[in-house]
Amino acid sequence: MRTPLLLYALAIVVRALLLAGYADPAYPDSFYYVDVARALAEGRGLSVDFVWIFAEVGGRLPADPVLPIPSNAHWLPLASFAQAPFIAVLGPTAIASAIPLLMIGSLAAPLTVLIAREASLSPLVQIGSGVLAAIPAAGTVFMAQPENFAIFEPLVAATLWLTARGLRGDGPSYALAGLLVGLASIARNDAFLLGGAVGLAWVIDRWRAARGRGTARISAAAVAACFGLYLAVVGPWWVRQLLEFGSISPTATGGTALWLTDYAQWNSITAEVTLDRFLARDLGAIIGSRVDGLLLALANFAVIVCSVVLVPLVALGSWLRRRSDAFLPWFVYFGVLLAGAMLLFPLHVRGGAYIHSAVGLAPHAYILALEGAVAGVGWLAARRPGWRPEPIARTVVAAIVAVTVGSAIVYASAVQASWRVDATPRRALAEELDRLGVRPDDRLMSIDAAGFKYFTGLGGVVTPNDPIETIDEVARAYDIRWLALERGATVAALEPVLGGIRPSWVGRPVFEVPAADAGPPLLALFPVCVTTDDTRCEGSS
Repeated sequence: MRTPLLLYALAIVVRALLLAGYADPAYPDSFYYVDVARALAEGRGLSVDFVWIFAEVGGRLPADPVLPIPSNAHWLPLASFAQAPFIAVLGPTAIASAIPLLMIGSLAAPLTVLIAREASLSPLVQIGSGVLAAIPAAGTVFMAQPENFAIFEPLVAATLWLTARGLRGDGPSYALAGLLVGLASIARNDAFLLGGAVGLAWVIDRWRAARGRGTARISAAAVAACFGLYLAVVGPWWVRQLLEFGSISPTATGGTALWLTDYAQWNSITAEVTLDRFLARDLGAIIGSRVDGLLLALANFAVIVCSVVLVPLVALGSWLRRRSDAFLPWFVYFGVLLAGAMLLFPLHVRGGAYIHSAVGLAPHAYILALEGAVAGVGWLAARRPGWRPEPIARTVVAAIVAVTVGSAIVYASAVQASWRVDATPRRALAEELDRLGVRPDDRLMSIDAAGFKYFTGLGGVVTPNDPIETIDEVARAYDIRWLALERGATVAALEPVLGGIRPSWVGRPVFEVPAADAGPPLLALFPVCVTTDDTRCEGSS
C-alpha cells in the first residue's frame, strides 16, 4: 500500500506545481466549467448569463433571446459539480476550483500500479508506469485545469480495469464499470464510446464461448447490474435535459455537432448544418475529412499521451499483450475511440475533443510501454552473453521515465507561457472596467463569452462567425453594449473593426492593449450602440 500512496502524493505535488505556474482556467472549456460551478455555488442552479456558442440555444438566433440561459446543453456538468462545494466554502477562487480536480486526477497514479499488479507485471513496471501516470507526458499540463482531463484519466482507466476483471469472472467489478460509465457520461458527450467498449467486452466474451473457447465469464446478472447502475447515474440527468431542452443530447440530436462540413460552422447561426447538406458534398471530401480526423487523433495520442517517445514502446507492449484479457478492454476502447474520431466527430478532433477522452488511455499505455521496454531488454540480453537483464532494465526504464518527465516539463512550460500571454490582456481589461464606467449588468460580445465572463464578470454572447449584418442582429437582440476583439482570435467579419474600419453601431475603442509590433492591438474594447439614444458610437465609419 505504501507505493500507491507515495505515487498519489507525487501526483498531488506535480499538480500543485502546475497550479503555482498557472492557476486560472486557460481555454473555453475550463472557463465554462468554472462559470457553471460558481453559479451552482451561488444558488443560481445550472444556468449561465452568456451564450458561449449558439448550438446551446438551438444553433440559431432564438425567438426570445434572453439571458441567463440553462447551462450544459453541450458541455456536461460533472467537472462543475466537483468544484461547486469547494467554491461554496472557499469562495470563487481559482484554487477552490482546482482542489477537487487535483485530488481526483491524482488517483490515476496509484490506480496504474493496481492495474499493472493485477496483470502480474514486475514491480519495476508497476512503479515506472505509476510515475508516468502521475506525470502523464505532454498531457501533464492539462491535469491542473478545472475541467475533464483530471476526471477522465482515472475514470476511464478504472472502467477498463473493472471490465477486464469482469472478463476474468468478477461480476461485481463488471457491474461497477457501468456506474463509472454513467459518471463519464455526465462529464463528456462522447462517453457513450466508453460504454460501447464495456458492452463489446461482453460481446467478445459471448463470442468466445460460442466458438468453444471456454465458458462465458460475464454473467447475465452482471450485465443487467452494469446497465442498471449506468441508468441510475445518467437517468436523472437525462430527465433534466429532456425538461430543459427536449432532448438528452441537444447539440447531437439537432445535428449541429455531427454534420459540420467546416469547423467554422460550429460558431455560425446562418450555416445550414444538416445531414442532407453533408451528404451532398463530393465523396472525396467526405472521405478526406474522415481520414484527416483519424490521422489527427493518432497524432494527438502520440503527442499528448506518449510525448512521441513512447509510441514504439506502446506498440511493442501492445503486441506482446495482444491476447491478454487484462488489456482487451483497453484495445477495444482505443479502437472505438478512433472510430468515433474518424466517423462521428472528425472536425472536433482539431478542437481538442479527442484528447479529452484519449487521456483515459494513458495509464494502460504507460504500462504497455514499460512492459515493451523490459521485454526488449530481455530479448537483447538473451542474445548477449554476460548481459544481466535486471539492472539493464532498471536503467532503461529509469531513462524512459526521465525523458518522458522531461518532455512534460518542457511542454508544460511552453503551454503555460502561451496561456499567460493570452490572459494578460484580459486581466488588463478587467482592471480597467470600473474606470470605464462599465456596469455589472452590461453585456459583452466576444469570441470567448465564458472566458470574458471569468475575467470581467460580464455576461453576453459569442461573436457568431457570420456576416456583419448577422452580428449586428445578434447584438441588438441581446442588448449588447460592448464588443471585445482579440488579435488572432476574431471572426472574419470583425477583423476590419480591429484594424479601424467600423460599422455605424460600433464606436471608437475605449481601451486597447497595444501590440509590440505596432500592428493592431492585442485586445480592444468598443462600445456597441443598439438604441437610438446611445451616442457613444457617433462619428464611427
